[in-house]
Amino acid sequence: MRLTAFPLLLALSACSLAPDLTKPDLPVPAAYPAPGPVAAEGEPAANLGWRTMFGDPRLHRLIDLALENNRDLRLAALNVEAVQAQYMIQRAARIPAVNANAGTTRQRIAADRTTDPATQARIQSQHSLGLGISGFEIDLFGRVRSLSEAAFARYLASEEGRRAAHIALVGAVADAYFAERLAREQLDLAEQTLADWRQSLDLARRLKAADQTSGLDITQAEGQVATAEADLEGRTRALARATNALTLLVGTALPADLPPPGMLDSTSVRTRLPAGLPSDLLTRRPDIRRAEQALVAANADIGAARAAFFPRLSLTASLGTASPMLGSLFDGGQGVWSFAPQITQSLFLDGQLQAELQLAEIRKSEAIAEYERAIQTAFREVADGLAGTATYGRQIEAQTRMVASAERRVELSTLRYRAGQEGRLELLDSQRQLYAARQTLLDIKRDEISNAIGLYKALGGGLDGQTDDGPA
Repeated sequence: MRLTAFPLLLALSACSLAPDLTKPDLPVPAAYPAPGPVAAEGEPAANLGWRTMFGDPRLHRLIDLALENNRDLRLAALNVEAVQAQYMIQRAARIPAVNANAGTTRQRIAADRTTDPATQARIQSQHSLGLGISGFEIDLFGRVRSLSEAAFARYLASEEGRRAAHIALVGAVADAYFAERLAREQLDLAEQTLADWRQSLDLARRLKAADQTSGLDITQAEGQVATAEADLEGRTRALARATNALTLLVGTALPADLPPPGMLDSTSVRTRLPAGLPSDLLTRRPDIRRAEQALVAANADIGAARAAFFPRLSLTASLGTASPMLGSLFDGGQGVWSFAPQITQSLFLDGQLQAELQLAEIRKSEAIAEYERAIQTAFREVADGLAGTATYGRQIEAQTRMVASAERRVELSTLRYRAGQEGRLELLDSQRQLYAARQTLLDIKRDEISNAIGLYKALGGGLDGQTDDGPA
């Protein structure tokens, strides 16, 4: 047998029983709902690196550290490597494995005195050297090919999963960073408010000493200060927890030489992003592309399950030389070869093959449902982000006016209280209203930034050419 026959055998492996894959139609409307004016032009978010999306140098450094140290991202990268190795193993089954073998056999042959009494026992030797293949499946019906295609699709899905984990980590670090900024500013506001209310308590005591107020005003002021002190402790705890959450995402202790933090302000984040069309998400979002590759793999599994109903043709062959004398192993006329094809057809498996095919078809239906669900989830996330983009700006503007009004009320109430024209209760109410209005304004600013980060991720943004070091 000649080795040139191998390409001919491989050429027989051209058939595939996998069904044609038709992607389902988009299970979402053709356009996003538009609750108000949003940005409709500009570079797609998927092409916008996170260094451009976020303008805070401190956040840039934290994201770099997280991409280097975060364990979840490291596990995602290791999963890609593992699935890639599985694909390489499966792909190798499509090519004959050629083995070199050398051996020596030495045996004693007993004398056969029944035919010739003079026969003597003898020692016989046999030396051999050759190349061979063992149990190579000639893929006539595409079973091995379908398994290889399924493994390749799962490798691509794992790579998309790594990219999705990358995007999720960038968004999570940004979200945790601004949560920490919110906690810091809320703590600063609580400290400032406590200082103001202590001054108010001191004023109540001086007025009481001048017999201009009653002891009730002092009691109310003391209760107000105690409330502020309790709130300050809660804000301190919230800041510590926010810092711990950020440290966990970064994956290492926060360095002491980080750039100074910025204010909780939307100017450090792009809050208006062009959404495009829902169909754009198919190419922008790694989680959707991952679900699509999972569908490809499930479709290929059906081809392998169908091929299992047909005969399997395997080949064992060898080519080499053999001689009873080691010195004459390479002399002419010592060549040997063997050719042993084998065909196997399942006759009775009690419905196992049919059940395996049915399972593969069910897995494909599940993959279709997962693919459609990924698209619907993406559509909902973008629509929610656009709703936030259309409304947060106006809400912040209205809340800012409310804070300004509350500040004027506190000023007027303080003047009237000093002049004895109104009681302590009115001043207390105005101060509490101002504090609540300022805290609400911080919360809304934080929500606007969080909405922008969510929309950025929903549109497929979050990768950056300087940090996306995935396998080519």
